[in-house]
Amino acid sequence: MRTVPHATSLRRAPVQRRSAERLARILDACADLLDEVGYEALSTRAVALRAGVPIGSVYRFFGNKRQMADALAQRNLERYTERVTERLDQAGDDGGWRAALDAVLDEYLAMKRSAPGFSLVDFGNQIPVGARHTEPNHRVADRLTDLLSGHLGREPDEDLRRAFLVAVETADTLVHLAFRVSPEGDEKIIEEARALLRAYLGRLLD
Repeated sequence: MRTVPHATSLRRAPVQRRSAERLARILDACADLLDEVGYEALSTRAVALRAGVPIGSVYRFFGNKRQMADALAQRNLERYTERVTERLDQAGDDGGWRAALDAVLDEYLAMKRSAPGFSLVDFGNQIPVGARHTEPNHRVADRLTDLLSGHLGREPDEDLRRAFLVAVETADTLVHLAFRVSPEGDEKIIEEARALLRAYLGRLLD
């Protein structure tokens, strides 16, 4: 599936299919190069070369590499949402909120381990690389609240939004710890994180 980033991250949103496919190639190239050379060495010219498009095509969508990384982060969030939604649809009501929590955490870990460029930009929390800020976690928490509230049979009220924000911030910190300890994510730390999240959310959802 071709997921187009939210238009606010782009100079110009693609209208035609050909333009959307070109944007996808640019973001794919950006993600691959982030893994290969890192953010500091990333350049719009290198992305254009890897994507097989004129440099003008990159500047049609992005003014600089920061905007490109932001768009990649937004595309990551869209793809993550799609993965969680598919997982929840397959599970139905089996397992209740704990199964939903597992889907949310497992799909994040899967992207962390396999999605190109994800380890550097994830949902935007680390742009520029090395920085840590909270706004993307608010977006993730809001997205999960809206996505999971119906599955959980709850209204997406402020209590639920606050709980999911705390859970997202906690998971973000502990998952990063797990991947600092081990390149593939230390399983014992991940299981500690899962247990902590279940205990915390259980106060509201049980």
